[in-house]
Amino acid sequence: MLITHSIADLRQALAPYHRPAFVPTMGNLHDGHIALVRQAKPLGDVTVASIFVNRLQFLPHEDFDSYPRTWEADCAQLQAAGCDVLFAPREADLYPQPQTFKVHPDPQLADMLEGHFRPGFFVGVSTVVMKLFACVLGATGGTAVFGKKDYQQLMVIRHMVRQFALPIEIVAGETCRAADGLALSSRNGYLSPQERQEAVALSQALQRLAQQWRNAAPSDRSLLETLALDALRTRGWAPDYLTVRRRADLQPATAEDAAGTLVALGAARLGSTRLIDNLEF
Repeated sequence: MLITHSIADLRQALAPYHRPAFVPTMGNLHDGHIALVRQAKPLGDVTVASIFVNRLQFLPHEDFDSYPRTWEADCAQLQAAGCDVLFAPREADLYPQPQTFKVHPDPQLADMLEGHFRPGFFVGVSTVVMKLFACVLGATGGTAVFGKKDYQQLMVIRHMVRQFALPIEIVAGETCRAADGLALSSRNGYLSPQERQEAVALSQALQRLAQQWRNAAPSDRSLLETLALDALRTRGWAPDYLTVRRRADLQPATAEDAAGTLVALGAARLGSTRLIDNLEF
């Protein structure tokens, strides 16, 4: 596996290839990231991963400085998964001057859910992804693989690619879960042993919400989200949202929306750790 840090070195390494398959990450890799790399491998003629902790998508009170950096373990996992090129820019490589040009996604999609509770988050995500696309896929286009666990992020990136007519195919990877159903996340490492046992309650709450939504009369569905939030609070969580939305645009589901077109999404804080998850149904 070739490791590059500068954009010039990356472009030189990719010059012989015609269709890279790209997996952007912030490092601290787990099996979910590695599954995306393996999914990407047959989709291009060279497999590229990036590791970059993007300051632009962290709010001032969030965990940019303490976000886990596990460089040696990340490199070993990527090499074992068959990654060909790792792009690991330093901040000065990717942002050699203040990034005053930014990508502002459609507020109708980006200012709800995660964007409501983390203002500016998707501006930071969209800006760094656009820049990484320019570095990795700019010359030829190609494929980029994003996990469904960050469901709204996947939607934002898909819409960005479509609106800018980028020659990039966005491929979704299924959420990887632990044996008990907890969605794998780099932030799971913040959980204490007791919190780790409790953490599966978020995915279970989404499963219950989806099942109740299927079975409830349309007139009763408006209460289901409130009841789901209250149930998590009684377990000691601080939920931001538990909601059922249309997959197509993440707008609130209505009585006319059929199963098979919906997604239940949730975000909640357990202790000091904020977890997100979702379930298509």
